[in-house]
Amino acid sequence: MRVYLEGVGLCGPGLDGWEASLPVLAGAQDYIQAPIRVPVSTLLPPNERRRAVQTVKIALAVGTEAFAGSGRDPAETASVFASSGGDGETIDDIMKVLASANRELSPTRFHNSVHNAPAGYWGIANGARAPSSSLSCHDGSFSAGFLEAAVQAVTEQCAVVLIAYDVGYPAPLSLVRPIGAAFGVALVLSPEFLDSAFACLEWRLDPESAASVMAAPGLEALRKNIPAARCLPLLAVLARQAAAEVTLDYLDDLALTLDVTPLTVGLA
Repeated sequence: MRVYLEGVGLCGPGLDGWEASLPVLAGAQDYIQAPIRVPVSTLLPPNERRRAVQTVKIALAVGTEAFAGSGRDPAETASVFASSGGDGETIDDIMKVLASANRELSPTRFHNSVHNAPAGYWGIANGARAPSSSLSCHDGSFSAGFLEAAVQAVTEQCAVVLIAYDVGYPAPLSLVRPIGAAFGVALVLSPEFLDSAFACLEWRLDPESAASVMAAPGLEALRKNIPAARCLPLLAVLARQAAAEVTLDYLDDLALTLDVTPLTVGLA
């Protein structure tokens, strides 16, 4: 099956947006490790902005950037949100409260703890009424999210945005589930070719195929240590604007393979 890529959003350590990160992802510039810098979104009302946690801020940042490149209206575009574990800091705070003598839990903490909280904030921010899904598949969450979004796009014949993100857990949860750093990516996918599309993606599932790796050690460390960053080999191919095959982690015995064709190269 085939989808067309119309927009990309990116936010990660040393990766300050898709356009700014293109030389690094393409290998033209060295990757320099730096703390993640999440742009402040003005889409939310002030009260909601104060309540927003890091997962929400990252989702809004990458989603907004992806739509700016696509020219589509986020209010009318279906969405798929994917994360390996949601907001680790909120989960940690809730666990601490439940383990204490005073078990009064903040309502804000509770509603930020649910897995579809970023989808809810996205809907508020953009007035979005299109269908939305939120899913998790451990380290294969990006690939699971891509499959969900791409299949929706093809079967429903509509544009779909995939927004994938992860943040770390504080100790002691981080000892059991270490996630290297916060990271987010968004892809606007369409079932049909439009002038805004810049790449064609055809996909298949391959049993026991090895995942593609990043040439730069720093980027490879991100790929290995952050589930949402398993997308980096795909982003590197897109940045190079070269036709290539890329394989991404999915399940233990199943990988997601993508044939990437820049539209400047032409379609078979």
